[in-house]
Amino acid sequence: MPDITGDAIDRVCTIQAKNRGMPHDFIVRMYEVARKLTGGRPISTVAAEKLIETVGKGDVVLVLTGAGLKPILPEGESDGPPGAAALARALYKGLGAVPVYVLERHHARPVIASSHSIGLMVKEFSEAKDHRLGSSIEYAPPLQGGVPAWVDDVLERYKPKAVICAERIGPGKNGVLHSATAMALADFDPTPGAVVDTAPLVEEANKRGILTIGIGDHGNEIGFGAMYDAVVEIMPKGDVLATTTATDIIFPVMMSNWGCYGIEAALAFLLKQPELMHTPAQEERMLRDCLAAGGLEATYCTTDFVVDGLEGETSMAAVQFLGNIVRKNLEPITKGLAH
Repeated sequence: MPDITGDAIDRVCTIQAKNRGMPHDFIVRMYEVARKLTGGRPISTVAAEKLIETVGKGDVVLVLTGAGLKPILPEGESDGPPGAAALARALYKGLGAVPVYVLERHHARPVIASSHSIGLMVKEFSEAKDHRLGSSIEYAPPLQGGVPAWVDDVLERYKPKAVICAERIGPGKNGVLHSATAMALADFDPTPGAVVDTAPLVEEANKRGILTIGIGDHGNEIGFGAMYDAVVEIMPKGDVLATTTATDIIFPVMMSNWGCYGIEAALAFLLKQPELMHTPAQEERMLRDCLAAGGLEATYCTTDFVVDGLEGETSMAAVQFLGNIVRKNLEPITKGLAH
């Protein structure tokens, strides 16, 4: 039954509806490659199982997110922060974990707004850890040169049991961070510190045997290094944009938020806690709060109720569908049957 449920969850998360001016017709192809890495089993289910096996009460899970920079997306976008917040909430409520968001300071407002909107406070780490008051936040160094020492400090200080990356860009083969259309991010804003590569944190976590999960929608996000050759082959300009940073599990999806929601749904099902799955009303509030806090819609760079080119109502419908999948698969088999 878990895999039947997971199959349904994954299908929702991999429905593709993209403007044809952007790369399109590739999500299912990438998903099929990624699924081979989980032994042919649904990716949402395997990710949730690994989290349940690995993370216990009081354990830290680092959640990396944040994409976009000046001038078009100065505080980030609406894909990433809501997904990170929803999954962090499920980890907090379902496993008793302490989620710690990891990002640059200029990406903070949309993440904090999304988290507060869904009922997960962002507190000082001591408050989150010792008093179970919610999540916390860790800021990346302002300049790339500070990253190596920061990585060691973060892993020693938090001792995370898992690292999850949602819409967090990783470096290509040339060591450069690229957009979904293979533009170097530094070309948008060459100011030192405008772009900080946090992939070394994930790479070191891999070396230390810490569970790593990547969620993305184009192949330039952290995690897709696990299927680098496939991204190069499938994606337009894949040889440029494909990241080399791998994760233990990679989940290619329509939008990164939906991948987070898929793992959230799988956790709700496996833990038999359907209330872990947030509602369409919560989704609407979270998206609107994220947009209002500066997490702009990335396709059109506006505060319109849109995520990755799809109306916000589409994400609300996806959340409704995922919630129904969880609830129906947890119902007694005889419920509603005529006798």
